[in-house]
Amino acid sequence: MSPASSPTVFALPDAASDTYPIGIFDSGVGGLTVAAAIRRDMPAETLLYLADIARQPYGTKSARTVIRYAVQAAEFLVGRGIKALVVACNTASAVALDAIQARFPGLTVIGVVEAGAAGAVAASASGRIVVAATEGTCRSGAYERAILRRRPDAHVTAIACPLFVGLAEEGLTDGDIVESVARHYLSSRFVADEGNDCLVLGCTHFPLLTGGIGRVTGPGVRLVDCAGMTSALLAEALADRRAPSGGGGGLSLLVTADPERFTRIAARLFPDQESTAGVELVDV
Repeated sequence: MSPASSPTVFALPDAASDTYPIGIFDSGVGGLTVAAAIRRDMPAETLLYLADIARQPYGTKSARTVIRYAVQAAEFLVGRGIKALVVACNTASAVALDAIQARFPGLTVIGVVEAGAAGAVAASASGRIVVAATEGTCRSGAYERAILRRRPDAHVTAIACPLFVGLAEEGLTDGDIVESVARHYLSSRFVADEGNDCLVLGCTHFPLLTGGIGRVTGPGVRLVDCAGMTSALLAEALADRRAPSGGGGGLSLLVTADPERFTRIAARLFPDQESTAGVELVDV
């Protein structure tokens, strides 16, 4: 089914909707960086996280394919009953956000690209901003548009860094390999000193590699992680529909493939999160 073939009007749940979970989806473990930020900022909220591992990576696929995958993921989470949706995949946020919002016009939908752009404009003094992202996000031009809307005089350069995703998914988050790959992608923009003072980590996997990336870019470059800004935008959007304070919240994890591997990597990357036991295997 194509995203536009069967329009759906999404009605918010009844008065008890403040207790419904917040849905989050990504193609893999990277979006857990966003989930962690939301858990930190809104501990009373229940989160429902979907990792579409069976169809990752999204970043190398066509826009049409990503839109189809993203709308299907949104449909699945809406079917579980959610009060808001966070598109914690930069590629899906870049190319599929409009399709998701059209499909579910009554649903609060937050995308990480707008959050990352807002963070970049706040972080950069010079306006010379580099965006490290997937191939799909770079092709879309979404970051350039979002940053220039906020700062028309900005100079934005997008660099595709596809190997970063594989490193994060394998749990290789620091060390010589990460630094070597970061140097391959980024040294011409920072070591050569073009005046760039900000690097947007334009994929939710990339903040897991900040050690190696930061050593290449140097101490004078601000690294912008979209997770914290996404959480702030979500909190603002849900100001009138927050879960009751004092609630325990929680994080439920759903995957479309390989739950054992996902559990192992998630536990290693996020040791302070609650137990990742009981990851549910689902079909989207």
